[in-house]
Amino acid sequence: MIRVLLADDQVLVRSAFALLVGSADDMEVVGEAGTGEEAVTLARALRPDVVLMDIRMPGTDGIDATAQIVADDAASGSKVLILTTFETDANVLRGLRAGACGFLPKDTRPDTLLDAIRIVAAGETLLSPGATRAVVARALSRPEAPAPERLARLTAREREVLRLVAVGRSNQEIADELVVSPLTAKTHVARILAKVGARDRVHLVIAAYEAGLL
Repeated sequence: MIRVLLADDQVLVRSAFALLVGSADDMEVVGEAGTGEEAVTLARALRPDVVLMDIRMPGTDGIDATAQIVADDAASGSKVLILTTFETDANVLRGLRAGACGFLPKDTRPDTLLDAIRIVAAGETLLSPGATRAVVARALSRPEAPAPERLARLTAREREVLRLVAVGRSNQEIADELVVSPLTAKTHVARILAKVGARDRVHLVIAAYEAGLL
């Protein structure tokens, strides 16, 4: 069971997310926070698997709260998935630097959000297309981004999987599109990470852009 903490200053929004998460057989809402400070306190006390975090909240905002949760040994293991209506480049980069594992707009489809919670709970990184563009623009200005020549090690199927990762597909969506099992899709992604020398899916996106796959 995936244990979820909701953090949003709008009661109606929290209620909607609570109903959605509660409708999934493999998830449960373990707490709700209306401020960043409350989110940090509850994350420490409840140790949820995933925190759905809004950015704009009174006092400590969601990004500062994310940084505190990630750095707090008492909340160790909690993954933060940021949901916001303010998907600006600055917010995306601040959120990722704070340690968020995912970044999605609040108008994300309900089924996509539930899948995102599962993906983040499993330890993967998930970014919306808008967030991906911000990361790529930032990373391409830095010399340490993965070199395109590393993609020469990939098979044709692995390059296709990388392209799908780069446009924001989850492992399940990759499996559906390529007509393979989710385990096979996950194995492909793991092999690509190793061959490219990337730490996570974000850096795979960067590599794909550098190589001209998109």
